[in-house]
Amino acid sequence: MDWNAKPSDTVIAQTVAGLKQRGLEALVVEGRAAALSKLKELIPAGASVMAGSSTTLDEIGFTDYLKSAQHPYKNLKEAIVAEKDQAQQARLRAQASLADYFLGSVQAVTHDGVVLSCDASGSRTGPYSFGPGKVILVAGVNKLVPTAEDGLRRIREHCVPLEDQRMKKAGFPGTTLARILITEHELFRVRTTLILVKEKLGF
Repeated sequence: MDWNAKPSDTVIAQTVAGLKQRGLEALVVEGRAAALSKLKELIPAGASVMAGSSTTLDEIGFTDYLKSAQHPYKNLKEAIVAEKDQAQQARLRAQASLADYFLGSVQAVTHDGVVLSCDASGSRTGPYSFGPGKVILVAGVNKLVPTAEDGLRRIREHCVPLEDQRMKKAGFPGTTLARILITEHELFRVRTTLILVKEKLGF
């Protein structure tokens, strides 16, 4: 199966409708620049922001933007990275799960709006599920799949092997599939927004 096949506009519209029916906000933008602009529009100045590790956020330029002096936010990740004491770093990471805005990406979105994400440590899937005031997820349309079963296959056959390779190239031992979060419904309707970008992003 081609895990990066480009979906039709009809499928994208169907996915957006499915996400909204399940209580998520859903927005569609044309490309990376538009995705970055939309994030800047959605996050108010002065908000505390935590961004999970994400190739997609890297690719749209948000990771570099958050490291720059240009952003108007309270970047919680900056303090975590700067902290050398492991115990204190763990406390800061836990506190960051209560950020005003938590950002990241996902591994699959079904045509009827089910969202699947995975993580080794739970530092992303935990806050996606509970904690932050608002969650904003950014995903390329290459992550759209027909069913949740296809989403699980995408995670196991495509995403995890590529993430394992990426981690090893960066000098780490690799990764493991430890946690999978399947969001079938968002009870708090204004909490989670998913931005679909009409190009290939991440894996």
